[in-house]
Formats: sequence, C-alpha cells, structure tokens
Amino acid sequence: MADMRAFRDAVGEWAGGGSGGEAGELAVRLGVRTAVLLEGLSDLAAVEALAERRGRDLASEGVCVLSMGGAMNIGRYAGLLGPPGLGLRLAGLCDVREEPFYERGLERAGAPYRDFFVCVADLEDELIRALGTARVEDIVRDEGDLRAWQTFLRQPAQDGRPRHQQLRRFLGTKKGRKIRYGRLLVEALEPERVPAPLDGLLAGL
Repeated sequence: MADMRAFRDAVGEWAGGGSGGEAGELAVRLGVRTAVLLEGLSDLAAVEALAERRGRDLASEGVCVLSMGGAMNIGRYAGLLGPPGLGLRLAGLCDVREEPFYERGLERAGAPYRDFFVCVADLEDELIRALGTARVEDIVRDEGDLRAWQTFLRQPAQDGRPRHQQLRRFLGTKKGRKIRYGRLLVEALEPERVPAPLDGLLAGL
C-alpha cells in the first residue's frame, strides 16, 4: 500500500508538470495495470471502503485508485496514464453533468469510455439515496455532528429543501467531512443496497 501511495504521489507530480519518469518506473515495479480515476478524495475513500468490505486488495491486483483533484483534469490524467502515456487500462466514476467532458477527454486519449460509471448527481447523493435520509442522519448523530447538522438546518438557504439535498450539502460544508463520510456511508450500506455506479465499477475491476 505504501508503494501504491508513492505511485499516486508520482502521478500527481507528473500531472502538475513534473517528469513522469518516477511514475513509469513505479508502474512497472508494482505491476500497475489499471488506474481508477476519481474526481476527489471522498470518492476515493468510498471506493477503497467498498473494496475492503468485499475482501479486495486492489493494490495487489495492480489497481491504483487516484483522485484527480477535480473532474476537469480527466483529459490530463487520461493522456498520462492511458494509451498515450503509461498504457494503463482506465476506469472510474463521473457525474452525469460532466459525462460529455469525460467522453471528450477519454476520446482524445484513445481510451475507451466503457469502464466509467455515471452518478446522477454525485457519489454522495447516490449513497444518501441508497441508505435513506433517516439512516444518514443516524450516522451524523453517531459521529458527533448532530449539533453542526442542526445549526446547518436553521440556515435560511436550507428552508424547504428536500432532506437528501440538505444532507448532501452538509457533507461538503467542512473540510475533510466529505472524505470521512465517504467511507462511513459505504460501511453502513447493506450489501444489496450498493449504488449501481459504485457496484459496477468494483465488479469491473
């Protein structure tokens, strides 16, 4: 796992304009064959949590799960890791509003789109719908965030909004909260309630 984190770091430096030499060397040494491209760290936490629940060691399978730091970076990462770069198989998740951008970025890189799975709003929304709002509120309470949640609900902007939208917005109001809950919500899922995009991604790896 530590070595795969080193590969992630090397790819991040490469995407930021550095040399790709270290990333290439690590990919060969670690036997990396697939890169899972995700928008952010909360998605990464959710994917890794589901893999663990299913007894999968993705790193040992040659699968590296990466946060791109934003959906708009798909073209850059696809070019570096896909056919024009390291030649890895690419997979991932995207939100429906960003699907055309993913399609164009992957097409430019000569990478197939078939291994990318689409969330209607985003992965947090998929998880909230799968669990139900009452269960998510229970998790918020159990995590000691009840007071913050109640304060959030008193904001005028939240008046009249559907509960699942309020919860989705709440998860993004504090740095690190989405990442923490990305894992917690997956860990709370019944096996048969895993959202289709997340389930399809793991099944295809």
